[in-house]
Amino acid sequence: MLQCLRNRTYAKLFAAQVSALVGTGLLTVALGLLAFKVAGGDAGVVLGTALTIRILAYVLISPIMVALVTRLARTGVLIAADAVRAAIALCLPFVDSPWQIYVLIFVLQAASATFTPTFQATIPQVLPDEEEYTAALSLSRLAYDLESLLSPALAAALLTIVSFHELFVGTALGFLASIVLVLWAKPPTITPEASSPFLERLTRGARIFGRNPELRGLAALNMSVATAVAMVLINTVVIVQGRIGAGESGVAWLLAVYGAGSMAVALLLPALLHESKDSTVMAIGSFIIPVGLVGAATAIRLAPGPQQWGALGVIWLLLGAATSLILTPSARLLRRCATATEQPAVFAAQFSLSHACYLVSYPIAGWLGSLLDLPESALILAGIAAIAGVAARLLGQGSPSPSAAFK
Repeated sequence: MLQCLRNRTYAKLFAAQVSALVGTGLLTVALGLLAFKVAGGDAGVVLGTALTIRILAYVLISPIMVALVTRLARTGVLIAADAVRAAIALCLPFVDSPWQIYVLIFVLQAASATFTPTFQATIPQVLPDEEEYTAALSLSRLAYDLESLLSPALAAALLTIVSFHELFVGTALGFLASIVLVLWAKPPTITPEASSPFLERLTRGARIFGRNPELRGLAALNMSVATAVAMVLINTVVIVQGRIGAGESGVAWLLAVYGAGSMAVALLLPALLHESKDSTVMAIGSFIIPVGLVGAATAIRLAPGPQQWGALGVIWLLLGAATSLILTPSARLLRRCATATEQPAVFAAQFSLSHACYLVSYPIAGWLGSLLDLPESALILAGIAAIAGVAARLLGQGSPSPSAAFK
């Protein structure tokens, strides 16, 4: 898997990605502490609103920004997005009102919604070999999972010697390091297509998704992934502390198990995808998710004890593995279905569509889990995941590509 790092340009871009991820991880912790300082007991409302704003920015802004900057040099776009994120991070320690948090978070996430699809569309040009590109995708998945596990620990260690305000400085430094590494990498320049109307550029990614059965199938699988992620991120703390009555270490353990499942698959996928079709791998993931969510509903009803902990651990491990089985090969699919000049629009469309699914799954996991009960919300999510898996199969039929993902 590490052979892709022999490409010096990619190695520098990967280091830039890791730097930005570390900064984002510190920001997550610092933002929670800032919300408590500003809003006190209403910090949960502030954080919930900020999370919603983040998702809305991803859904609405990503296609717009990519359409606006499509004729600009990608290196410049990446640097500008990182510069905006660093500047916003340095502004956050000075806010004293929730609305200021909302405005700054929207701008920061708009910059992220510009950076991420542009970065993702650059990697296929740096690594044209499919095996190396697959290894890079697995490495990227590992980086995301390790960030979610290690960033809280790093923030906790830093908070023993500095205040949470300095964590925002660490966030800015992460983005600034990303700028330096992108400049050092000198990614290849892509000659843009002839100028086209803004509306055409804005809708290009969605139109490519609409006419390509492979991508229509992927759009459905985004909903399946969103159900698993929502169950884990929204309800792990409720299950552990509210139902079982355990402490924060139990929450951390269960989230770590979920991350371990994802990382295990990321390590195995390069070899697995060498022998198996993307369709087979992604279909396995789409089958595991609804089964795992039904298992979660059953495990939640068990009496607190070793049996329940064991069941939840196995299920969270499987859910982590299943999401990685779908997410990691998806970028290979996007790469195959678009030309070099189309890829920013296609990656932006995927970025937007995948996050739009969380606007459905998060409320079901959170609000229905509170109104009905956690097992019932898990079963509803399982039903949605099952429907999404069937829809992916149906929508993916008739692909003209010999490498169709859902044949």
